[in-house]
Amino acid sequence: MAGDDRQFITFTVAAEEYGVDIMSIREIKGWTPTTSLPEAPEHMRGVIDLRGTIVPIVDLRARFHHGLTEATSTHVIIVVAIGAMMVGLLADAVVDIVSVTATAIQPVPETECGGAAFLAGLVTVEGRMVVLLDLDKLLDTDILAASVLAA
Repeated sequence: MAGDDRQFITFTVAAEEYGVDIMSIREIKGWTPTTSLPEAPEHMRGVIDLRGTIVPIVDLRARFHHGLTEATSTHVIIVVAIGAMMVGLLADAVVDIVSVTATAIQPVPETECGGAAFLAGLVTVEGRMVVLLDLDKLLDTDILAASVLAA
């Protein structure tokens, strides 16, 4: 049934493809250098001023424990809304907008490392695996809000 379809923006980080619900996306923009914040976690690249709003930027490569992104003009910032807060996700490139039925989303297998806590599911799109992210679990908005307030 078409009413069960969900749309996701997919993007790459390292060699993997990830997706977030399109309804969370506020903007996609090219890489902009950030202002670093003291004592921020490694994956917190800093903040940018987006038309008067301070937006924390999270390096997804670092968040996924693959080292810091060497950001270039080809990288993108995907600005998402998490509750009342806007957060920028640093990714390598946007790939596509995909529509999937809710029943096509598979659960994430249980693992010993527990890294699946911020994954919403897995879906196969045109022969490629897309890892769907749960933004609320991926980003600790309390820590991000405290970092922005300290800026």
